Amino acid sequence: MSADAGFAVRTVLTNPSTRPGLLLPGRVTIVGGSEAVPVDHVVVGLVTRAEPADGGDGYVDVEFGRVPVAGAVVLAPGECRAVTFAAPMPWELPVTVVDGRPRLNLPMDLRTEVALGPCLDRGGLSRIFVHPLPAQERILEMFGELGFTLRQVGLQQGTLPGVEQTLPFHQKIGYWAAPLYGGPFSEIELTFLASAEQLQVVFVLDRRLALAGASHVSLTRFRVRHADVDQLNWARVVDSWVRHAVARHAAVRSGAQDGPPLPESVNTSRPPDLPPEGEGISGTAGGEGGI
Repeated sequence: MSADAGFAVRTVLTNPSTRPGLLLPGRVTIVGGSEAVPVDHVVVGLVTRAEPADGGDGYVDVEFGRVPVAGAVVLAPGECRAVTFAAPMPWELPVTVVDGRPRLNLPMDLRTEVALGPCLDRGGLSRIFVHPLPAQERILEMFGELGFTLRQVGLQQGTLPGVEQTLPFHQKIGYWAAPLYGGPFSEIELTFLASAEQLQVVFVLDRRLALAGASHVSLTRFRVRHADVDQLNWARVVDSWVRHAVARHAAVRSGAQDGPPLPESVNTSRPPDLPPEGEGISGTAGGEGGI
């Protein structure tokens, strides 16, 4: 409930749990006070916090995904108006529920803004819980099954080099390396960038993560269509992705990559391996699909 001179605002979500690409339904109720109140507009938007792009301390608040709910109206004394909405969730919306648990350090809220002339009333925040898309869920499950240990989940301002993004920040899901993948790294970060047709998965290993203190940033990108989620052997797919990313990181760091010198940002795009006909989501790390 948010109150100002002569009116009060309340926002109620039908269901606070959602996924990227879905509609988030709810209702905004405005109650007039003792005198008429001219309302210019009502807007809902998403609010979160991210690490600054320059790597500084603390967090910065980020607002995005603003959706108009109602236009200009004059609220009569004591009048109660309720407006329903269905806010579209961006496809790149960060996941806040990982391994079935909400990440308390990664708040995602819906905020209601009511404009009264030059004044803005920004009501209280309604917490939402963003669950992974089916492909994201399979990948996170496989990281656990392959021996990776979740280290942290966070957001950072800015965009990844060479990767098309629609939001001014990106999510980083960090893992301690699994014993199975010995190599020039101790941690790996992955970023999900979804669209209506496909999911891009970006693996990042950089000098802060490499055991040997590499001075480059290696970024490897993979793609999978949402329509193929139930057709893939996810253990084999994720294993091959990790091996490919680690091999590229080690090759670039050692100068073993063929061709001219690579730029600081190494960006490759690779679709997932398709499973043999008739296979389900099974397999072992290092199987035929591994690199």
